[in-house]
Parts: sequence; C-alpha cells; structure tokens
Amino acid sequence: ANTVGLAVAGAGRAGLRLTQHFFERLQVAGIPTHYLAADPEKVSMTVRPAEVFGSGLEVIVRYRAVGSFLRRYGAYVSEGQPLDGFVEMTLKDDAREDPSVSEDALAILGILSKAEYRTVKHLARRTAAIIADELRRKGLDLFDLKLEFGRAIDDGKLLLIDELSGGNMRVYRGTQLLDPFELTKAVLDATEDNAQSCR
Repeated sequence: ANTVGLAVAGAGRAGLRLTQHFFERLQVAGIPTHYLAADPEKVSMTVRPAEVFGSGLEVIVRYRAVGSFLRRYGAYVSEGQPLDGFVEMTLKDDAREDPSVSEDALAILGILSKAEYRTVKHLARRTAAIIADELRRKGLDLFDLKLEFGRAIDDGKLLLIDELSGGNMRVYRGTQLLDPFELTKAVLDATEDNAQSCR
C-alpha cells in the first residue's frame, strides 16, 4: 500500500547503503542515473536535479507472477510463474489505485513520447538484469522491481531516479521473502566480506 505503517530505527541508513551500492554498480555499467554521491552515516544522497514524468510514473520489471500482477491475471498464471523481465508502467495516483498505462496512452496524454517509452523500457530491463544478476550470485532471486525515471533539469536526458532499496524490490532466498534489512545484509555483508578477502 502507499501508506507508512510503522517507523523502523535504522531503516533509512540501511536503504541508503543499498541504494548507493546499486547506483554505483549501474554507473559502471553505463546506466544514466541521477546519482552523484551518498553518505550513509549522514543519511544523505547528492543527485542531479530531475523532474518526474507527469505526476509520477512507476516502471515495474517482473520476473515472477506475484503481487498485483497475480491478483489481476490469476486466471491465466500461477503464483511464481516466470515472466522473463516483463515491463509494465503505472501512473502514480493513489485515488485511482495507480492504474496501468500503455505506450499509446502515455503518448496521447503527453507524459512520454513513444521514443521515450522505448528508451525507458530498455533502461528498466537493463537495470533489472544487472540487479538480478548480482542478487543471483548471492543465492537470491529477484521477483520484481519498481523503478522511477525522470528528465534531467539541465539537459532533458532520461535518468533513473529515486532509490534502489529493499522497499522497491521483492527478493527471495529460496521460499523466504527477505525484508529490507535482511536484503541489505545479504547483499552488502557478502560484498564487504569478498572485498576484505581480496586484500
């Protein structure tokens, strides 16, 4: 849901550490993002200014049929069925329960041109593939991932924005869904242990 149910001490710092980790991996891979730097101790991130599409557009990459996809299409798919990086977009609109929106509708509404839609879809799939591959190497499975893109204020370039933490991805270890803290620990502790063993 789009509401805050509780506050958990340390959640912001843990989320920022994971966001920093993934944005830095994506930078190396050539994905254009708004990320410039982060300081988890100060719980701060420096980014390029960007504007969202319309009032906000969520881009979801799905590898397994779970969540709202399963609720909508449960007559045609089984829970956990592979989806091969299926991309869908939804408008950020709580009152209308974040409706799905098509390429044609985005163009007609003036939110994204068809060329921009194709670029965002391509970047979303590349981003998710990079994250899924890293998680797989740690024995984890990415089921789905919610991304947000925008236009850089200075030059209009399309950028991955927002965050990349346990709050916007569904990750499993075997049959266990990892909460954001468990995911941060599983990704970063293994990475830090490997870095120390290489010294």
